[in-house]
Amino acid sequence: MDKWTYATAEELTAALRSGDVTSAELTEGTIARIEQEDGALNAICAPDFERARETAREADRARARGEERPLLGIPLTVKDSYNVTGLPTTWGMPEFREHVPAEDALQVARVRAAGAVVIGKTNVPLGLRDIQTYNEIHGTTNNPWDHTRTPGGSSGGSAAALAAGYGPLSLGTDIGGSLRTPAHFCGVYAHKPTLHLLPTRGMVPPGVPALPADIDLAVVGPMARSARDLSLLLDVMTGPDPLTLGLAHTTALPPARHERLRDFRVLVLDEHPLIPTGADVRAGLARVVDALADGGARIEHRSPLLPDLAEAAEVYSLLMFSALAANFPLDMYEQLRDQAARLGADDHSLSAARLRGMSLSHRDWAGADHRRELHRRSWRALFAEYDAVVAPITPTAAFPHQQDPDLLNRRITVDGTAHPYFDQLVWAGVATMPGLPATAVPTGPSAEGLPVGVQLIGPMYEDRTPLRLAELLEERLGGFRVPTTLKR
Repeated sequence: MDKWTYATAEELTAALRSGDVTSAELTEGTIARIEQEDGALNAICAPDFERARETAREADRARARGEERPLLGIPLTVKDSYNVTGLPTTWGMPEFREHVPAEDALQVARVRAAGAVVIGKTNVPLGLRDIQTYNEIHGTTNNPWDHTRTPGGSSGGSAAALAAGYGPLSLGTDIGGSLRTPAHFCGVYAHKPTLHLLPTRGMVPPGVPALPADIDLAVVGPMARSARDLSLLLDVMTGPDPLTLGLAHTTALPPARHERLRDFRVLVLDEHPLIPTGADVRAGLARVVDALADGGARIEHRSPLLPDLAEAAEVYSLLMFSALAANFPLDMYEQLRDQAARLGADDHSLSAARLRGMSLSHRDWAGADHRRELHRRSWRALFAEYDAVVAPITPTAAFPHQQDPDLLNRRITVDGTAHPYFDQLVWAGVATMPGLPATAVPTGPSAEGLPVGVQLIGPMYEDRTPLRLAELLEERLGGFRVPTTLKR
């Protein structure tokens, strides 16, 4: 491990400007790190080392000419779900192992234009549809803190790469906590932007045209080892798609509501009506509360303004599983519709909502969408009184690999009690269903020494508010820690 392995993008930019290091040196160091560590972690599914070396040399030549760009010469990784010219985009689907797109995804093009050096692509679960990261093509990605545990999903490869020192930045995505959960499990930072703030063109399944259209609930977003780096990458990614809204609009995010902790008004959530919060996550929340209190923030734990979390989880399940199942074969859809028709009208369980979601009619989807708008109205009222909400990301720290092909057989164990595997998504849905921005921040270790994170949820289009709060908490909590398995 050299002196730059765990430097932030901000620190690397300063070093590049001062001449303390070249992009070529950083890139060689990152490649060496991957070659040293990735046999055990398996985070990188498609390396791009030779093109990275040439990009780095060109970045050094550009800097010598006096050029300045936000990411000039900075190595980064990209989640497999983004199209990258010349590299396979598989989404973990065996039938697409040879699929190579002809054009970069818009966000990949943007980081390249900002001067970044793309080192390679990171592993994902099959179809991005899991809270873990493994597939038949590339195998299992392990958590850098404990190789018997998952790094999360679906951006698990990106989170593991960051924690292992494979560059300071990565591009991820989120619909079911796919940015935030891996960040929480691996001890890094991630930001789920406001819904539709960042264009997603080219973040599409293999074989699907890269159209300028957004999937409901789904976002692309930045991952990093520091809160300030999140803002750096978000600025590069922000701006409407030039094929659509960009013809008439620009993006100007409002500044953070406050710059000092003592000015923040924060609501802390530690209980969900549908699943308990594990002791490790409660301890992480307590560390955040202590840091907020030490900084003079106004903290509350209850508010009548908070939308009904149980109803929110039901609406989230309806909308998310409707989006995930939109392209299921007709015979599968008809089977699901028949199963949903047999549900009792009074069955409001999460499993029932997931089944109904996979077979929603347009009429029923419109009804769920209306319920979402009512929740957004409630959130607007809440954020008139508070600046941010602190909540868990999942109920536990990283769990051991579970690869039963029947996902309904899987369980998540919270303090000794088993719960349906997908019920752990309810905390991710708190921000995802209404489309709110949420920043994942590490809080310190669990009782077993695993990372624990929380999410800072902010008002729609006020992404800079939870990001600034993340920076202030990083100063007090210490931020990223190098995995003990990699300290050598």
